[in-house]
Amino acid sequence: MFKFKKSLLFILTSLTLVLLLSGCTKKQPEPISKEGLFLGTFCKITIYDEASRDILEKAFDRIEKIENKMTINKSNSEIINVNSKAGLDYVKVSPDTFYVIKQAKHYSEISSGKFDVSIGPIVKLWNIGTDKARVPSAKEIEDKIPFVDYKNILLNEKENKVMLKKKGMIIDLGAIAKGYAGDEVERVLKENGVEHAIINLGGNILTLGSKPDNKNWRLGVQNPFDSRGQHLGTIEVSDKSVVTSGIYERYIEKDGKRYHHILSPQNGYPVDNSLASVSIISDKSIDGDALSTTTFALGLEDGLKLIDSMENVEAIFVTKDYDIYITPGLKNNFKITNEKFKLKN
Repeated sequence: MFKFKKSLLFILTSLTLVLLLSGCTKKQPEPISKEGLFLGTFCKITIYDEASRDILEKAFDRIEKIENKMTINKSNSEIINVNSKAGLDYVKVSPDTFYVIKQAKHYSEISSGKFDVSIGPIVKLWNIGTDKARVPSAKEIEDKIPFVDYKNILLNEKENKVMLKKKGMIIDLGAIAKGYAGDEVERVLKENGVEHAIINLGGNILTLGSKPDNKNWRLGVQNPFDSRGQHLGTIEVSDKSVVTSGIYERYIEKDGKRYHHILSPQNGYPVDNSLASVSIISDKSIDGDALSTTTFALGLEDGLKLIDSMENVEAIFVTKDYDIYITPGLKNNFKITNEKFKLKN
């Protein structure tokens, strides 16, 4: 018998950072916000400028359009069309979908397949985060592994066409589409004159500009071993994306064992290493989204090496032993607020 965590806050929000707004004394316009369920998670956009609520409607309309193109959990979408033609033919998709697939394939390549956007057959077996979650048999997993290989995603850039080489393959953009949606919301807000906002797409947080008083936003980094809203430390950012992946976000339990949702493309089981969570700070949320999963799958040593090789990307690695490792750019920024955790580098 297994237990499925069905709490709205636990599964749908996947919040990994909590906004800390203390210290703002100058009177500012009343913020306006809108929230809703999109991309399989809880989304909230808050604007801190004087602005029309029509801007929020435009932002959520953009999220909905992206979801309708990239979901595999509805009756129809561009990704579903691509998957249905696996092994048969190319499918023309929108520039949005083509770009996200291309970026996903890029991260699959630089991680040597530790991140693999074609992991859909394995995701569908486990269904973690849905009411159909279960622990599949070893035979079921073994039968699906041959269909997971990003190298068999064929791209025709001239015509925005995509083909999956083998019948039975499934693309799942769940580890990257939210990031792209966040970047697009930021673009919509900027085009409509917004200068100060927080975009929260199920834990993918983007800070547009600074706070209205021109100070950095202070974000609390979620303690992966404690209840929602309990922090292990804080960082200050402006015009940045912060995305966290961890073993605590979505999981199922069976016979006393916990199975989290970050699955290995190599063996079909949840990634098992020393990490409890990884937070990525980047300019673009599509990068942070993909990299949080990629570095978690790579593990501490290789994950740190990958981030160190990139410009304008920082990371916070939290191990199951309560140790924290950060990249050099956070040395004078990240502050531990929970004494259980120790900074190791």
